[in-house]
Formats: sequence, C-alpha cells, structure tokens
Amino acid sequence: MNRLPVIFAFLLLLWGIFFANLANAASPAKPNILWLVSEDNDCLLGCYGDALAKTPTLDKLANEGVLYERCFTMPVCAPSRFTLISGMDAVTCGPAEHMRAQGRIPSWLKGFPAYLREAGYYTTNNAKTDYNAPINVKQAWSASGKQATYQNRPAGQPFFSVFNHEVSHESCLFPKGEASLFDPAAMRIPAYQPDTPEMRADWARYYTRIANLDSQIAAKLKELADAGLADDTIVFYYADNGGVLPRSKRFLQESGTHVPLIVYYPPKWRHLAPAAPGSRIKDPVHFIDFAPTVLSLAGVNIPAHMQGHAMAGAAKAPPNEFVFCSRDRMDERYDMMRSVMSSRWLYIHNYRPDLPFVQPLNYMFQARGYQSWARVAREGKLTPATAMFWGEKPTEELYDMLADPDSIHNLASAPASRETLERMRTALEKRVLVDKDNGFLPEGSALEGYDASRVPGAYPIERVFALATMASERNPANLPNLLESFGDPSEPIRWWAAQGCAMLRDKAAAAEPALRKLLNDKSGAVQIAAAEALARLGKPDLALPVLLRWTAQAATPPFAVQAANVLDHLGEIARPGLPSMKAALATSRKADPYAVRILSHLIDVLEGREQPLVYPDHQ
Repeated sequence: MNRLPVIFAFLLLLWGIFFANLANAASPAKPNILWLVSEDNDCLLGCYGDALAKTPTLDKLANEGVLYERCFTMPVCAPSRFTLISGMDAVTCGPAEHMRAQGRIPSWLKGFPAYLREAGYYTTNNAKTDYNAPINVKQAWSASGKQATYQNRPAGQPFFSVFNHEVSHESCLFPKGEASLFDPAAMRIPAYQPDTPEMRADWARYYTRIANLDSQIAAKLKELADAGLADDTIVFYYADNGGVLPRSKRFLQESGTHVPLIVYYPPKWRHLAPAAPGSRIKDPVHFIDFAPTVLSLAGVNIPAHMQGHAMAGAAKAPPNEFVFCSRDRMDERYDMMRSVMSSRWLYIHNYRPDLPFVQPLNYMFQARGYQSWARVAREGKLTPATAMFWGEKPTEELYDMLADPDSIHNLASAPASRETLERMRTALEKRVLVDKDNGFLPEGSALEGYDASRVPGAYPIERVFALATMASERNPANLPNLLESFGDPSEPIRWWAAQGCAMLRDKAAAAEPALRKLLNDKSGAVQIAAAEALARLGKPDLALPVLLRWTAQAATPPFAVQAANVLDHLGEIARPGLPSMKAALATSRKADPYAVRILSHLIDVLEGREQPLVYPDHQ
C-alpha cells in the first residue's frame, strides 16, 4: 500500500494549522474600537435620506455597516459627554444636568474606558474632556489631548480611540467670510423657522461644513486602513448632540436630540453585530447605551450602575421601548424640560412653561439665523408655525416623529393620542423616580449629587415630582395645594410651590402673605422664587431688594445667576434696581461669567443699547 499520499496530506494539515495559529497570534483577540465623533449636527446625511447632503464617505459606511434611525442624546455637549463617559443619566449626579457644571459623583464612579484599560486596552481621547463631572481623566485614558492616537500604543495591543471633529460646531454659523458649496436658494427651510436670507445662508454654510466633515471622516478611515488595522476595528460614527440651526441644539424637539449613528463591523467581528451589513435599526437608542455597548463588544463585564443597555456584542440586550432626554440650564439661562422618545413618538413636559422657548442667550445669539428670527418677531411678521417657538411653551407636547419630523403639530390635547400621552407620562415619571432626578432641585442645593440625593428621607422625589408637575399645569385650582406646601420642611417642595405661584402670576394673589414670609426662607433659591412670584403680583418693592441682594452674592454663583435671570425676565419692572445691578456687575466680573452676561444684557436693554426680544402673546 502506498502511504505517501496519506503522509503528504497529514503534513499539509499540520502546515495549515501552523499558519492558522501564526495568523491568530498576529491578530488581536479583542476588537479595536474607534469612535469618530462630529459636533453639533443632526441627520443631514445622504444615508438618512437628505437629498442635499454631500456625504459619500458616511453613506458608504452606512451601506456596509448598521445605521440607527432613532439615536437620541442630550441637546448640548457637556451633559451628553457625562452620559457617554459614565453610562448614567446626567440628572443622577446633580448639577451635571446643567451646562458647564460639576456634577457631584460617587467616589466609585469612573469613566468606562478605565474598565477597558483594566482588560488590556490602550485608550485614547482626542480631545474633549468636558464631562460635567470630576471624572479621573488619567484613570480613563492612556492618552488624552490633541496628540492622542491609537498609533502610539504598544505593538499588538487592542485599542479604544476617540477622535472629535469640530468642523460642524455651532461657531461655524457665526459671521465670517466663508464661501459655501451650496446655493442658499436651494435650501429647505422648515416650517418652524422664518424664511430669511440669514437663515438660508446659515443652512448653506451648515451643509458645507457637513461636506467638510465627510472628507475628514474619509481621512481618518484611510489612516486606519494604511495602518493595516481596518480589518480588526469596529468603527462608530455619531454626532455629540443635535444641530445648531435655530430650534435644535439646546432644545428637546427632534431637531435638537436626534443624531446620526452608524457602526461598521469588519467581517472578522461581524458576529458581534446586531444585524447584517446595510441594516437600519428602528428601535430607539441613546448615548446612555454606548458605554455598555463598547464593554460588551470588548468582552468586559458591564458594571451594575450603568443604566443603558448593550446594543451589540455578547451582552446585547432587548431593544429599548423608550429613551429619555433632559434640558436644564444652558450657559447663563435657566429652563427645565424632560422628554421621552419611542421609535415613533416624542413627548416633552415643560416644567417652566411660562419661560419663553428662546431666551437671549449670549452665545446662541451670535448666529445670524437667531438674530433674523428676532427681527421678524419685532416686525410682527411671525406665522403661526414660526410663532410656536417664539414665546411661552405649552405644558405638554406630543409629536408623531414619522408623520411630523419638524415637530409643529402638537397632539398633546388630541383625543386620539390620549393613550399614547398617558403611556409616555407614566414612563417619564418612572424614570424621574429611578434617577432621583436632581433637576427637580434648585441648583446650589445641598441635596444635589448622587450620594446626597439618595440619603433616605432627604429628597422626597415622589412628592417633589408630583408638586412640580402640578405647578407646571398653571391651573389656579391648584393654588391651595401650593399654599399648603409653603410650610413643608423640604427645600424643593417649598421651591416648587413658590415657582408655581410665579407661573400663576396675578392668579396667585391669595398667596401674597405667605410669599412675603418665604422672602426670609433659609434657602436662597426659595427666596428668589418667592421674590419672582411677588414681582409677578405687582409687588416689585418687595421683590427687588431680595433679587438684587442675591445678584450681588458673587460667592454663591448659582443663586446669583438665578436672581439675575429673574431680574432679566422682569425687564422694565427691574429698572429701579439699575444702580445696584451696575454695582453687582462690577463684582461679578471677578467671579461668575454667567451673571456678567445676564446683567450686561439687562443693563444694555434698560439703557437703550440693545433691543429686547419681542414675544407673541400665547396666553
């Protein structure tokens, strides 16, 4: 018997096993993960159905990867980054829900890349670290800064790398001599925006910046391929918050929270993907899901404190029914909104509906589109659709995002939507209670923070939520309940009771004696809210001394900013305090930039150097 063929076949088998093992030794046992992030843009991409967009690189990535049709995030960057780095809602660690704040985090909380480092990953961040919390950057990142890159890792080490692209940032709309690739006349102006030359120019510039972004993403992908790493790297592309054209960034309509998300899985790691290449996932996802997803892809255990769910990998969870967003203080201006999204519906609850959607926020108003909207309002030329977003808010909003992507048909009072409204209300309440939502506390409260707000009995969130919801209804029939709450030992209960009276304005006249007593409350926030309510009752002589005193307290910035906000809302009523405001401005220049912005604006308006915003009467 000739045994040569058998021996030859056996040698070939050994040879194949040897080279297979050699190849496996040269490849990482875990996938590399690359995040390519853009700033301040919503879904103006060809792969999301935008016919004007010039985004061939991202469109190709979507065709070869998985596109998420319903990815949502916070409406501004820093609270969004808190959610990304922690895997938790920003409202769990007040004041992280406010823009440019330092959330009070528990001692055990660390940025999720730290878990990857412990598992052998090289982690790099290029380069944003404004997490709204004192996250230990050195613990999370092997390298962080403008020079940080996966290319500096030890040979063969798997990496997780983030690159942030600023080309589409809000500041790109501020006046400067920049050519556009797009014709302003060809722009589609949404019904909620006035059709002005400035608005069209901003849209054209924005599309140009998105085209530039696509080129930058192409360069990053080429760099990955040139390094021979494309076959081993899962690539995420997403935007950090919604777009920057008026009524997007900072607001909870779809235009401010709906962002693109594309994830590409190379063939080697396609078994970790939630769907086949070219798939489009319609279930809602949120930034809170990103940290657990990366850990799942890397084969790292997901810590119990993370509130999101893995979208892919070995620990992939069932799809979300709802995701949640919040809006609180944006730079110097306070407001408070909460939203719930499903794959179809958007529900928004406005907890200060008496405040206008658009306040004279200094940074935002450097954009010419907002300036032109203010001009149209002063000229009395707002349409019903453009006036919706230029004045006071309804308490509740409900939009069908599939039928009404511009969010201009509020279905909150439609009988046919009643069941959907109640279902989303219930979902919001559950989330607020689970989160111990710190946004229902006044900024500067001793109860803010993960640990402080969870001390048993310290923060009665169930009662606070119920009272805040009642106050936001602006129903005079609720006044007895508000009055009864003035004597409550809990600071946030008294605060919401006073705010409820401020929202009722002259319909809260019966509360005047009790409001006078609250001017001496032990909480500065309660004093300020009571002063606002009294000013709305036509008692500026009682309100102004309290507001001016707190505005001058540079050592307590949250209360100074709160008081300055109220003074600015009062406008002409605040004129008797002009000398005190000028003195406070001189003090604030050394301490708090936000108080400076508000006081400077109000003084300029009162002295005729700046025109106030003009709002339609929605009452």
